[in-house]
Amino acid sequence: MTQDHALFVALRAACPDVRVLAEESLARHTSFRIGGPAQCFAQPKTAEELAALLRACRGLGVQPRVLGAGTNVLAPDAGTDGVVLCTKDALTGLSHEGSTIRAMAGQTLAQAAVYARDLGLSGLEFAHGIPGTVGGGVYMNAGAYGGELAQVCRRVGVMTMGGETRELCGGELRFGYRTSVFQTLGAIILWAEFTLTPADPDAVRARMQELMQKRRASQPLDLPSAGSAFKRPQTGYAAQMIDEAGLRGYRCGGAAVSEKHAGFIVNLGGATAQDVQAVIQGVQQTVLTRTGVRLEPEIRIW
Repeated sequence: MTQDHALFVALRAACPDVRVLAEESLARHTSFRIGGPAQCFAQPKTAEELAALLRACRGLGVQPRVLGAGTNVLAPDAGTDGVVLCTKDALTGLSHEGSTIRAMAGQTLAQAAVYARDLGLSGLEFAHGIPGTVGGGVYMNAGAYGGELAQVCRRVGVMTMGGETRELCGGELRFGYRTSVFQTLGAIILWAEFTLTPADPDAVRARMQELMQKRRASQPLDLPSAGSAFKRPQTGYAAQMIDEAGLRGYRCGGAAVSEKHAGFIVNLGGATAQDVQAVIQGVQQTVLTRTGVRLEPEIRIW
């Protein structure tokens, strides 16, 4: 038995109720459609399964990687060793009390926004078109069109790598531009609570439709990507800097700067992680030389 297969067997034995796959292609689980095989790919359905899985990983000396919908991730061509723990379609559920809704980490942001709309609650309209999970959105303080989750997220439940649960709220969340405490905390988001404002459901629906139309008109939604490739710099806008540098359509292999929106890098077909990183580096160097600004990737590069 190889060492790689031994980990899979040990994990299956320790967590017989958890769905664990061996050598699962990460390209199937990322919006870029890029990535080699994960040595072990686990999909716990409940918090109890997640806790059992985390305890098993600790016992095996393995630090798992956490993946939501994979909409902001560039996975390596060679794949990953160890365990990838996927929460999408796993930790799901929506509930509410008054004007506060609780969304499980594996629920999509779009589903949470629609749920709020149907309850006559405003505050998540901007999130309707963000193609990620609640957990991933909170992790990076996702935002669009002037809104961000920090504006409405008040409490978050997490599970430590030892399988214990705790809650964080208010200033403990340490939200910033595309950052949160969860990027350094070493815990997995289980759920988040959003405090919203009562509103006319039709008005909320109209605002969501307006933002979705803007998104369709300006973004390359017909091609695989990971959304905005670069964070907004302290001055100006990344897409504008890239456009003014003449980099629309700049291509390396199967990856290119989108012709439709210069802030996106798209997979034109058969792109590799190496292709995407070459585009990122080429854009960074050109913009730095031209403006003195070094663009920071918003995409999480594994």
